[in-house]
Amino acid sequence: MHAQHPLAGIYAAALTPFRQDYSVDLDQINPFLNHLASRDCHGALLFGTTGEGPSLGVQERFSAIREAVKVRKTFPEFKLLAGTGTPSLEETIEITRNAFELGCEGVVVLPPYYFRKVSDEGLFNWFAQVIQRAVPEGGYLLGYHIPAQSGVPLSMDLLARLKEAFPEKFAGIKDSSGDPDHAAALGKRFGSELLVLNGYDGLLLHALEHSAGGAITAMANLYSPLLDQVWDIFSQDGDALEAQDELNKRRLILDKYMPFPPILKAVLPEMRGFSRWELRPPLLSLPDFVRDNCIRELRACDVQVND
Repeated sequence: MHAQHPLAGIYAAALTPFRQDYSVDLDQINPFLNHLASRDCHGALLFGTTGEGPSLGVQERFSAIREAVKVRKTFPEFKLLAGTGTPSLEETIEITRNAFELGCEGVVVLPPYYFRKVSDEGLFNWFAQVIQRAVPEGGYLLGYHIPAQSGVPLSMDLLARLKEAFPEKFAGIKDSSGDPDHAAALGKRFGSELLVLNGYDGLLLHALEHSAGGAITAMANLYSPLLDQVWDIFSQDGDALEAQDELNKRRLILDKYMPFPPILKAVLPEMRGFSRWELRPPLLSLPDFVRDNCIRELRACDVQVND
């Protein structure tokens, strides 16, 4: 495996616990991150898609990060990334700057997704402002490539230009395209020079084989040991195909119950012992029979192979 970037590894796209009144349950953040760290996660992304990031306000994010950094009391090496991108340049800069000041190692930044048909030149200027004004020395920014949701893809040429202009601070991308050809193309063009954290569990091994540096996935909220097994075996030049197959079985089950925040918040209490967390509108909770069907399928897999 190529030399690792400081942010390389397996991250959970962490759920955000909400109370019944839709406020952030700050008391649940540190216990949940400790749980993830104890189950082989190298770190967590706060306020990503799975964490309902676009539904959180500025001050809510700051309060949550203050709680999140307490995980370091027990797991000092646990890395924290924060989703900080909004359509507002000034708001994105404020959130990004404060995320670093509060203790995050990196940020994952959506492009300004309200404006769909913008040029690479415009996107470069936008990201350049965020990096120049908000990313400190030793801090890392990753673009968030999730065109199905954002409507704004991050082109290869844009990535190359950002990497050339900001070789240290612009670390790379979270690739949530779910496209194996795109994962391969990233590896072919950039090799290990660009940190790619893959966002689709079913492509973890494929992405690693094409120079990716790890993953940030929703499934890591439940099955981080399986992701870490793929990572570890591949890192030791072993054959990780069997571990990837086990990961795929569970991902195919969960894919039937998308989107991720409702199904993960439904099954987490039964499978990992946490209380039932609310979803913030417009997301809605799933009926109990849907939750029960999903749990039944997942447990059938777990009986065969202990995660």
